[in-house]
Amino acid sequence: MTTADFTALAELLPAERVITAAERLESLSRDFYWYSPVLKRDLSDKLAEVVVQPTTRDEVVSLVRWAHQRRIPLTLRGAGTGNYGQCIPTHRGMVMDLAALDTIHSISSDGIVTCDPAARLGAIERVARQSGWELRCYPSTYVKASVAGFCAGGSGGIGSIEWGALRENGTVHSLTVLTLEAEPREVRLSGPDIFQVLHAWGTNGIIIEVELRLAPKTDWGQLAVAFDDFSGAFDFTEAIARNDSFRKRLTTVFEWPIPGSFVPLLKWLPSGKAVTFFEVADDQLQRLTDAARAAGGDPCFVAPFSEPRRGAQLSDYTWNHTTLWALKQDPSLTYLQCGFSPTEARSQFRALKARYGSDFLLHIEFVRSGGIITPGAIPVVRYTDDERLQGMIEFCASIGVSVANPHVNFLEASGRWRPDDAKRKAKELYDPRGLLNPGKMRDFTPQASDNPGTPLTQKDCLPAAGPQTVSA
Repeated sequence: MTTADFTALAELLPAERVITAAERLESLSRDFYWYSPVLKRDLSDKLAEVVVQPTTRDEVVSLVRWAHQRRIPLTLRGAGTGNYGQCIPTHRGMVMDLAALDTIHSISSDGIVTCDPAARLGAIERVARQSGWELRCYPSTYVKASVAGFCAGGSGGIGSIEWGALRENGTVHSLTVLTLEAEPREVRLSGPDIFQVLHAWGTNGIIIEVELRLAPKTDWGQLAVAFDDFSGAFDFTEAIARNDSFRKRLTTVFEWPIPGSFVPLLKWLPSGKAVTFFEVADDQLQRLTDAARAAGGDPCFVAPFSEPRRGAQLSDYTWNHTTLWALKQDPSLTYLQCGFSPTEARSQFRALKARYGSDFLLHIEFVRSGGIITPGAIPVVRYTDDERLQGMIEFCASIGVSVANPHVNFLEASGRWRPDDAKRKAKELYDPRGLLNPGKMRDFTPQASDNPGTPLTQKDCLPAAGPQTVSA
C-alpha cells in the first residue's frame, strides 16, 4: 500500500478505527491457526498492512469500493476463532474487522433469526432461548464465535447429532453478501444458492447478514460416563446416538488419556478411563443415567438443567476445544478431521491403533449426516514431521476413513471442494478481480475486468456429497 492509499483511507474512517500499530496488526491478523504445526510454521509471518473497523454497512461499502479501486487485497475477520488461518492475510493488504456489526435484528414467529455478521453465537443462543428457541448447532467456541464466521468457516458442532451439519436441513435460511466490484452489490442467497458462499472462507463474498433457522428450546441435562475401555464407551455412545427415543444435543466419546487434559473436570473424571459426554433432554437424564449403569458405565458427572447455565459445561471440552485442552498439556499434539464408516468404524479403529498406538487418540463426535448417524472424529494425533502427518492422512484414506485436512490453507484441499464447485463460479461473479482473501482459492484465475460471466444455475449450487468429516 502507498502513502496515497492511506491518505484516501483516512477520508473513510476516523483514525482510531484505522489500525497500523504493529502489535495490534499482529493480533488482528491471527486466528487459531497454531492448532496446526504446519500452519503455525507457514503463516506466522503473514500480517496485514492495515486493519479497518467499520461500524455501519455504509462504511463497509465505502471500504470495499476503495479496495477495488486501488486493487488492495481484502481479508475479512469476525471473532478470529477459526482454525485454518481463514482470516490471516496471506497477501497482506487490508483486514476488515467486522466485530462492531453485531446486532441481532429479529426472531420470527416461526423461528428464523436475522442478524449482522459479527453477532456472537452465544448472544444469539441467549436471546433465542428467551423467545422459546435455540440454535440448531454451534461450535465449541460459540461464546466468542461470530455467526458469519461460522457460516464461512465452520461445518457443524453441538446439536449436529440432531440437526446435522450446518449445510443441512435448511439451517442456514439465507446469506446476504456484498460483492467486491467497482460498485458493490448486495446479493441475497437462499435455498441451494447459499452453497456459493457457505464454508468458502470469505473468498468470494462479504457476508453482511445471516438468517438461521432455530430449533424449539429444550432444557438440556449433562452426563459424563466413565468406562474401563474405549470399546465399551464407544458401544454405549453409539447405541444412544442411534436411539431416537432420546433427544440429544451432544454425544461425544474420548479415549484415555484425552480426558486427563480436562483439568477443571478431573475431580469428576476417574484416571485411566475412557469417557463419554452427553447432553440430553433434562426429563430423560435419569433414564440415560440408569442405562449407563446397566451398560457397565460409571456416571461420574450428572448435572440437571439450570438457567442461567452455571458451573462445568461439558460441551466446552468437545469438538475442537478437545484439541485445545490437549495442546495445553502437550504442545507436540495436533489433530485431524475424520469421518469413520457407520458400519466399519471398529475395524478402522483397530487398524489405526495397531499402526500408530498412542500417537493417534480417538475422539468421536456422533453426527447426523444425510439422516444417517455417523461417527465423525477429531482425533488427537502426535506431530513429529510433515511426512508422518501426511502418512497418517494417507493411511486413513487407505482404510476408508475420510479426512478433511486441517493443515492446509486453501479450500481445494480442505474437504469441501469439487472441480466444478459453485464457490469458484461465485468468485467469478462476486469478486472477479480476486481481491477477497487471495491465495485461499487456488482454482481461480483473477479476471481482467468486472465482467461477471455466466450466472449460476441451481444445479451449480447443490453441495458435493463429500466425506463425512467433522470440524469445529
